[in-house]
Amino acid sequence: MRRQKRDMNTRAFDRGYQAGVGGRSQETCPHTEEEARQNWLTGWREGRSDQWDGLTGVSGVHKLRAV
Repeated sequence: MRRQKRDMNTRAFDRGYQAGVGGRSQETCPHTEEEARQNWLTGWREGRSDQWDGLTGVSGVHKLRAV
């Protein structure tokens, strides 16, 4: 049974979150389409916030979505 591809906006948010937690700059956003870029930046902001709050590594596992 195949899994369907996730929505591109959801993927943009998830990738942005990973970039934020990883400490990368928001200037590394790969999207040019406005909606996808906005979702990536929203994920990036949430990821940076979680990084600042110390939710990296094992303590941040609960933030990951089940796929």
